[in-house]
This record gives sequence, structure tokens and C-alpha cells, in this order.
Amino acid sequence: MSVLDDSVAAIRDLQPHKVVVFTGAGVSADSGVPTFRGPQGLWRSYRSEDLATPEAFARDPKLVWQWYEWRRGLIREAQPNAAHRSIAQLATAVVITQNVDNLHARGGSRDIVELHGNIFRVRCTREGTITVADEPFASLPPHCACGALLRPDIVWFGEMLPEEAVERASAAIIGADILLIIGTSGVVYPAAGLVALHRGLSIEINPEASALASACTYAIPSRAAEATPQIINAILEGQR
Repeated sequence: MSVLDDSVAAIRDLQPHKVVVFTGAGVSADSGVPTFRGPQGLWRSYRSEDLATPEAFARDPKLVWQWYEWRRGLIREAQPNAAHRSIAQLATAVVITQNVDNLHARGGSRDIVELHGNIFRVRCTREGTITVADEPFASLPPHCACGALLRPDIVWFGEMLPEEAVERASAAIIGADILLIIGTSGVVYPAAGLVALHRGLSIEINPEASALASACTYAIPSRAAEATPQIINAILEGQR
């Protein structure tokens, strides 16, 4: 039997009802969204890690926003793939994501914890108000109605994760019957450290074993869009 077969058999034995899905960039790779650390993630001569910082924004907000508008354009054209859509079939599942691409919501998931924010929201640097901003901006950098600069509502390097998101994610993972870890490298902390809170059945889906693979019950070497639907179907069978 393959690791996928073993995973399906374990799910059928357990018949889990409290499901948590923890996702990273790999879940959106089949939608055409470049993975954060992949070669397609490069923009001009800059690294993502050099632009996604408060210091970079303070130094050159227009440059940072040019990069984000490029990313927003790519993501706007992307569509949820089979992994997003199958996860959404789990109506009561909690989806915890490190992604900022909004594809889980567009794919139909309802209970989503966005650890790193959302690229289609903006935050006023003076008032802290957060608003949805789906469409391209007329000029860069964008400004709030109050006159202050707007920044992406995203957690940058050097910033803390939102306390409420961490609390919700931690509680969900601790209480889960099964934890699915899909498309994450497992190297971005503190988000990756949350999976250590789970003590039950855990299944990783990733083409290459991540830093979390050794801690999982099963690690399926597959792309998210290929293996996720089969795993979700097994869970749904046990919930009928």
C-alpha cells in the first residue's frame, strides 16, 4: 500500500469530525500562484524578504506597493484549484492558512484563520482601520481618506502574528481529531510551531517532505491538488 492508501485507511478507522486544515503556499501552486521561496517568486532584483518589511515600507513605500500590485495582479487572475475546492466541502472544518491570497475563501471555505493577513485588504497607517481593496489602485502608494498612507494588511517580517488569529488557531489544533498539513515548508515560525500542539492523527501533503514531516503520522509525497481531494473524500465518508 502507498502512504496515501495508508492515510485513507487511518481516516476510515478514525472517522474524524473535528477537522483542521493547515495550509501554506503549496496549496495554491496549482492555481499558478508562485510559491513564496520559489524562483518565480522573485521580482526585479529584489527578494521577497527584502520588501516585506516595515523598514522597506518606511524607506520606499512606492516600491513596496509596486511589488504588491504585481502580486495582487497575479493572484487576482488565479482560480481556486481542486485542493481549495475539496477543502471547502468540509463545511465545519477550520482552515488555518499562512497564505494571503484569499483563494480559500474564493474556493468556498467558511471558517478561515488568516495567520499572515490578506493581500486584498489594506490598513491605514494612522488610524489602523482595515478595509477590503480588491481592485487595482489608481496611483501608488495608495492613501486613506484621512490622508495617511495605506499598507497591505499583511504580517511582515519582524512583526507579530495577530493575537486573535494565534489564539483561534491554537484552540482549533488542540481540539482537532485530525490535522491536515498541506503545502507548507514548515520553516516559517511562529506559524509552523502551532502544529506541535496537535496530538492526534496528522497527515502532511507536500511534493517534498517538509520540516514538519517527521512529526506527522503520515507524509504523502504529492502535490496538493492531486492528493487532497482523496483525503477529503475519505473524511466525508466517515461523516455521512
